[in-house]
Amino acid sequence: MSKRNGTVVCPGTYDPVTNGHLDIITRTSKVFDKVVVGVVNNPLRKNKTMFTAEERKAFIETATADLDNVEVQVFATLLVEFARENDAHAIVKGMRAISDFEYEFEMAQLNRKLDPGIESIYVIASPHYSFLSSTGVKEMATFGGDVGDLVPPGVASALTERLGDR
Repeated sequence: MSKRNGTVVCPGTYDPVTNGHLDIITRTSKVFDKVVVGVVNNPLRKNKTMFTAEERKAFIETATADLDNVEVQVFATLLVEFARENDAHAIVKGMRAISDFEYEFEMAQLNRKLDPGIESIYVIASPHYSFLSSTGVKEMATFGGDVGDLVPPGVASALTERLGDR
């Protein structure tokens, strides 16, 4: 598949980044010229993140180091504003199941109202990752479950270190 000109953003909290996130980012990087992974700083939907925005950014940078057209940035603005700042013509998000649809549909409509020139594109999760969420990973790690095959090695180590005393 040849790349198409243009920049897209892949926003998320990535607390922590999972192999499912990385699958979406990698697949997106094969289609678009430039992928800007936007790490949400102080997300509204979450009370508090386990990892700082800079830690989350570093995890993604390490995991995507072999993808020369992927850049990682922290942002704390409206998503369409972040997309505009990066000259992106689309927002790309992964969708695991129908349960993701309602929220994503609402967000896509709000983003379209803010800037009709920025498209929302959804990449369906690979079957191997359709169950995977950052929340699930944190819950497993909290109770001593092995998350080594669900997240990059550095993330697995950081989770063990951060949750070791629980």
